[in-house]
Amino acid sequence: MNTLFAQKPSCKFIGLVQGLTFTALFLVLASCGVSTITIEGSFPSPSVQAEPLKVAVYYDDALRDFSYIEYSEAGAEEFDIRSGNSAIELFNALLPGMFAEVVVIDSLEDADSFGVDVIFEPLIEEFQLALPEKTKLNVYEVWMRFNMRLTEPDGGFIADWMVTSYGKTPVETFRSSESAINEAAVIAFRDLASSFALSFRRVPGVRDWLETQDRN
Repeated sequence: MNTLFAQKPSCKFIGLVQGLTFTALFLVLASCGVSTITIEGSFPSPSVQAEPLKVAVYYDDALRDFSYIEYSEAGAEEFDIRSGNSAIELFNALLPGMFAEVVVIDSLEDADSFGVDVIFEPLIEEFQLALPEKTKLNVYEVWMRFNMRLTEPDGGFIADWMVTSYGKTPVETFRSSESAINEAAVIAFRDLASSFALSFRRVPGVRDWLETQDRN
């Protein structure tokens, strides 16, 4: 008489199943990791009277590589927002409309060789993101704070001031959090450009320095 019986699975088979289970779990966890957002947008030139100055602009590595990490309520990295390149694109569009001539320099020491009147150095001091699931509001919000530095070619101090900006987008306008965050950041950048262009001459150190240039 034939006897039917179930064989115990071999150790190799158990190891294979465990390996597949671990791999599947790893892939699931990886798919739930941080979402990288590289901010992209267009930035128009301002409609202001250009200053008769030749300006050197220096973008340091901290600005070029700027990245902000937003963490989930569980403490995991949720969004990696990279806005350095957009900041540079913004100033490259903004400054030629504000000054007679603009050159981008690779180091502060290069300014003398270009015969510029002044050196401008923008720095990102702060970036904040507010998500609707945390604020319970139906908008994505972005705040930015930039430190603007103006110096003479020999390193002499002219002015150092802060410019803040804000942007928001409603939840129902976009299909994904990534696109909504991008648009809120672009709006904040445009707000920054407007504030910078309109307030430049009113900054005390800038105003005083420009008056000395007018007298020379």
